[in-house]
Amino acid sequence: MNHSLSNIINARLQGRDGLYRISIGNGRFSDISAQTGFDDAGEGDLDAGGNLVAPPFVEPHIHLDAAMTAGEPRWNKSGTLFEGIECWAERKVTLTREDVIERAERTLALFADHGIQYVRTHVDVTDPRLTALKAMLEVRERVADTVDLQIVAFPQEGIWSFRNGKELMEESVRMGVDVVGGIPHFEFTRDYGVESVRWLVELAHKNDRLVDVHCDEIDDPESRFLEVLAAEALRLDYGSRVTASHTCAMGSYNDAYCSRLFRLLRKSGLRFLSMPTESLHLQGRFDGYPKRRGLTRVPELLDAGLKVAFGQDSIRDPWYPLGNGNMLRTLDVGLHGCHMLGMSWIERSLELITDNGAAAMDLKEYGIAEGMPARCVVLQGQSPYEVLLGQQPVLASVRDGRVLVSRQGQGTATPH
Repeated sequence: MNHSLSNIINARLQGRDGLYRISIGNGRFSDISAQTGFDDAGEGDLDAGGNLVAPPFVEPHIHLDAAMTAGEPRWNKSGTLFEGIECWAERKVTLTREDVIERAERTLALFADHGIQYVRTHVDVTDPRLTALKAMLEVRERVADTVDLQIVAFPQEGIWSFRNGKELMEESVRMGVDVVGGIPHFEFTRDYGVESVRWLVELAHKNDRLVDVHCDEIDDPESRFLEVLAAEALRLDYGSRVTASHTCAMGSYNDAYCSRLFRLLRKSGLRFLSMPTESLHLQGRFDGYPKRRGLTRVPELLDAGLKVAFGQDSIRDPWYPLGNGNMLRTLDVGLHGCHMLGMSWIERSLELITDNGAAAMDLKEYGIAEGMPARCVVLQGQSPYEVLLGQQPVLASVRDGRVLVSRQGQGTATPH
């Protein structure tokens, strides 16, 4: 059984010196006060032991309907995005409600063990039966006590390029998805891609849904759907509710084009998601040497004042055969791949797996502040640098004042 807390003591908070007592009442943070030294734990106290306490980790981009299917019915031998889509199309026809629910809940349990309490999952709706979507809508309710789950209607095989693609997207919105997705670079033509972006943003806007588009997940420098997405978001004043995922082609754009593009991006206020482990694996497959990294311009976007977060994208599926649910691993790879190991980047790096992901998910109540829901994780380390060095499992995960997971040192997790 989960048990409730009254206080988290001996806590360090990012950007503040010293130790803090974080008091909890009615499932919310009621008071945050400085301590003069280490306090002894009493009944109802969680001792952070001088470690950093942070908001829960956010997984803003995952495909739970495909999780744990690597090698089924065959392995992606080329390692390309497009063979992965072909493998998934073969696996998709065998989906059942029970199959999707079992794999999704197994993956979410893995996430919870690593301190993830917010998840956005893309669900393939290019399936006339909508089997995965129906199952994931059920999962969203089943896991509500441990995770906030957003569902994206994701047209894996296109909107204009898949028979009845528009109708399936509209039906998905009627069924209750939180987010409208797209994949313009996979549509048959550029015109189809442009039309799909304009249509999906309008669909989301009129139905009060968020937007998250697989945008330019390709090395082709001529794939420029990001400008279309940003222009539509700006036209509708919807930028804070629109996310551009991947934008890998930005790593291949020339600087003259980017100088114009960034002006539009700043005006639009789009959110950005980069999936470093998967992009490093999938992109650059058609290059000789030198090979491109296939990552978007993360530090440049951050310097422009835009919100960028990292996601895992896949957990053992046709696109990516690895994955363990540890966001610190994803953060580590992303910082390496984006040349962000300067100490100034490291010190603010946790925002890439916390606050910026929360912004992409448009979360209204998130963070460690008085009055906010009492949701947080206790990390192993006194600073972001120490946390990143160790990449150890969270010591505790707290949700609405209840302890979901706790550990002693680096031992085995103990669910409550």
